[in-house]
Amino acid sequence: MKSLVQQALGEGWYELPPALQAHYRSGDVTEEGYMDIEYPSFMQWYLNVLRLFGALVNRRGRGAVTLVERSQNHGQQHWKRTIRYPNGEVAYFNSLLISAGGDQLIEFVNPFLGLQMSVVAHDGMVQYSGVRFVFKIGRIVISIPEWLVLGHTSIKESALDETHYAMDFRLTHPLFGQVFRYSGVFKVDV
Repeated sequence: MKSLVQQALGEGWYELPPALQAHYRSGDVTEEGYMDIEYPSFMQWYLNVLRLFGALVNRRGRGAVTLVERSQNHGQQHWKRTIRYPNGEVAYFNSLLISAGGDQLIEFVNPFLGLQMSVVAHDGMVQYSGVRFVFKIGRIVISIPEWLVLGHTSIKESALDETHYAMDFRLTHPLFGQVFRYSGVFKVDV
């Protein structure tokens, strides 16, 4: 069985180096690495509110040890991220990834709120580009323009060697510039 990302990438999957294929392989995956989390001060109150709904994290940090656990069942991927800050504080960020058809995926941070993204393989990297935010009530999905919430989402993941990859997640608002970023390096078992 192919993973959701492998399905979305189609033939582009075969362009990916081993570390990225291992990261997105089918089945259960556990990875450990570190992340840097940054955002401007004016975003603190907004991130505190979003955090109440399970979205993102609302604490800056450098070199936060991060454990990522992913399981796949019934065509869905469950992501559990445990972020341990140097002072011992722990934050959790969980999400559910589903297919939106073609090269698009939706990552839900709770049963109602999600981010729809397109994903491509380019130059040996995986690149995501935000399409829209969604609000789901039952079978009804309401589109929310990116600029109305946090801005445009971009994610780039690239292999560093056979067992490590780097990821860079950014939210850039058309008026306020970069409003959130987390980036880091992770080790995968190949």
